[in-house]
Amino acid sequence: MAADDEPTSSTAFSQSLERGLTILSSFSESRPVLGIADLSRAVSLNKSTTYRYVATLARLGYLQQDPETKKYSLGPRVVDLGFAAINALEINRVAAPYLQALSDETGYTVSMAVLDGTDIVYVERRRSGRAATSFAMALNLHVGSRLPAYCTSMGKVLLAYQEPGVLRGLLDRTDFARRGPKTLTNREQLTAALAKIRQCGVAVNDEELASGLRSVAAPVRDRTGRVVAAVNIAVHLTVWSTSADTVVARLERPLRHTVAEISTRLGYR
Repeated sequence: MAADDEPTSSTAFSQSLERGLTILSSFSESRPVLGIADLSRAVSLNKSTTYRYVATLARLGYLQQDPETKKYSLGPRVVDLGFAAINALEINRVAAPYLQALSDETGYTVSMAVLDGTDIVYVERRRSGRAATSFAMALNLHVGSRLPAYCTSMGKVLLAYQEPGVLRGLLDRTDFARRGPKTLTNREQLTAALAKIRQCGVAVNDEELASGLRSVAAPVRDRTGRVVAAVNIAVHLTVWSTSADTVVARLERPLRHTVAEISTRLGYR
């Protein structure tokens, strides 16, 4: 094809591909298993047409069917793609050694996440070999895990640095459900907390996500100064039963140093 025969954006568009991706996007943490009827509604097609798309995706390994219920869930090829995307992120390669060093220095689990809509997605997790990280967390978080942004320290950091219009849209779509004993379920309270985070550059989560869990987070910036990720240190009360202020006083300095190092490596000056 000659250079002047490049397809236009409209002629290059594939409706079949869009429908296939819409089917894959219909699955979520809250809806991991779906039937043909569910999927046909998601793509606004009849069941027979939807089945052809689903059967193709299943044959390629992007979906898998339960032989008893005949319902579908995401297949191993989707998992492979997800981890490939995460591993391809420049920020992961840059941040990994600094996150491990921070975990080793403090003795606590260190994580990094990015914002995806109203959720955060964990893109890196590092644990120290020290005893402080041996407690069992019922949350069972791992790379690829998603959590609501409003009730996590990293989520609050990432929300705090959004443009006002973008932030309003995200909060409009947020379900302020109570997740922990101190969850901020009031939009005005959260907005005020985000304003403080923009001022001080650190977010604290004091049992807002789960009982007994505290964390402190700070932003990572790219070369343009844009906040592209957040890093946190998580502490459980079974390991360190002290005030949230004491946790911040002990962990804020090494956390700030780590995010500054990562940001510098990403080109931020």
